Amino acid sequence: MPGRCIFCGVKTTPGNPCHSLLPRYAFPIASSIPLACSGSFILASRPQSLDLIRRLIAFDTTSRNSNLELIDFLRNYLGDHGIKSELIFDVTGKKANLYATIGPDDRAGYALSGHTDVVPIDGQDWSSDPWTVKEEGDRLYGRGTSDMKGFLGVVLNAVPELSRRQLSTPVHLLFSYDEEVGCLGVRRALEVIKDLPVKPKGCVIGEPTSMKVAIAHKGKTSLRCHVHGLECHSSLAPKGVNAVEYAAELISYLKRMGRRFAAQGPFDQDYDVPHTTVHTGIVKGGTALNIVPKDCSFDFEFRYLPVQNPADLVAEVKRFADEELAKEMRAINGECGFSWQQISAFPGLDTAEDAEITVIAKALTQANDTIKIAFGTEGGLIQQIDIPTVICGPGSIEQAHKPNEWVMLEQIAQCEAFLERLTARVSS
Repeated sequence: MPGRCIFCGVKTTPGNPCHSLLPRYAFPIASSIPLACSGSFILASRPQSLDLIRRLIAFDTTSRNSNLELIDFLRNYLGDHGIKSELIFDVTGKKANLYATIGPDDRAGYALSGHTDVVPIDGQDWSSDPWTVKEEGDRLYGRGTSDMKGFLGVVLNAVPELSRRQLSTPVHLLFSYDEEVGCLGVRRALEVIKDLPVKPKGCVIGEPTSMKVAIAHKGKTSLRCHVHGLECHSSLAPKGVNAVEYAAELISYLKRMGRRFAAQGPFDQDYDVPHTTVHTGIVKGGTALNIVPKDCSFDFEFRYLPVQNPADLVAEVKRFADEELAKEMRAINGECGFSWQQISAFPGLDTAEDAEITVIAKALTQANDTIKIAFGTEGGLIQQIDIPTVICGPGSIEQAHKPNEWVMLEQIAQCEAFLERLTARVSS
């Protein structure tokens, strides 16, 4: 009898399975077995990782909290399957990364990577408990279902089979803390991993890409500019140095930079926004209308194409501030000017189409194409220690960080199929 492919909805037969699916991912259309329907996709059985996803969601690992309870759960779970883990702590000892290897440790393998922290639920209007998975129709709801505990649960679900197999190529696990607040945890982990006798030869980060293989994303650098002026009564405004007005001039210059990138590039049409962008998000300054303000600060960021150097972008802004604005300010008072504070930064990711990890990920997803994504990940940092990296995971970034965050059941099933194929590949 015909079945239907979970990935594309195409009708299949036992002798002609679409996408080389395992039997449990297709079912006879004329069937009395209760089925989970997911849009145009029909699941013959429920994803196997749901219980593990529920366990992970139940840990409130908002970035401001410790993640050690979750890390202990992961370590114990891996230990129950004979897998040793190394914990890499932050300076407080309240957070940790976990790194483990399944299979032979004398050769390079493929890393599966993800962050354990989630964004806050503060001020969000949830229709159910964010820390308890709600299954409704073809979706799982809960904080982290899409970003990115769904992926972590699928990885854990694959561990028993990976541990039973005689692997010819190892699988490495890297679970980090504080990705959501600047990719802090993975930086400490990579300091250890880069000096290992054998490190991974490729990495898949399971951020939500709807199980498409992403080979690139923009980098980000964000700064806070402090403008130091001279206070006076507003009736004597020319004798003061208005910090708000000079901040406005610099913000206007940032806007002109953004317009220049939009008009002149460089461009990469594979991105939804094909050029570097500049954005000012927060401005604070002034105390009263009749006082020339002495202080103003504003936060801004560049989301830049990997071909651009963020240091050059920041240098251009500082050069304009020093050469065009600070001279004028200091003509009135020599103490006036600008100071700068780095808020956060992560490099872009740019992995070659013909890189081994790209070719493998495309094979595991049965995809012919790759994509480039707008949001940032830990991938650029991992790539910096010579581990080629791609992004591929269940869910969509459009659901991440929102109230009632959700992931489709068929996305979880697709990710399970991805890891089943990986398990078969590293066992051969």
